[in-house]
Amino acid sequence: MKIAIINGPNLNLLGKREPEVYGSQTFEQYFETLQAAFPEVELTYFQSNVEGEIVNHLHAAGFSHDGILLNAGAYTHTSVAIRDAIAGIKTPVVEIHISNIYAREEFRHTSLTAAKAVGVICGLGMKGYALGVRFFLDK
Repeated sequence: MKIAIINGPNLNLLGKREPEVYGSQTFEQYFETLQAAFPEVELTYFQSNVEGEIVNHLHAAGFSHDGILLNAGAYTHTSVAIRDAIAGIKTPVVEIHISNIYAREEFRHTSLTAAKAVGVICGLGMKGYALGVRFFLDK
């Protein structure tokens, strides 16, 4: 099984940015933990602050992977392009949010991408990624 993890803007700052919201662990540190927990899964990881690069990566993974875990960050609430990319690919996408977007500012309560995802995991911290992997394994 091959699963792509795609993280969007500002997630390169995990471990530094708002640790009270996002924790003190970098994603790279967590990714090692995730790989160790799921040795039977080929996990790939990509992060970009650039919307078009995320779209390109969705296109690339969208026909070659068994699943995609997407944390589009702030683009969740603004990007029709990412929504359309999810709609245009074959690989199912699970939308991930480290924080509970519904317990934050009102503008974060709207996800343009969720309707094209097979599911949404939010508010469970980094463990949401492991739950996403487990979803694809159990599918």
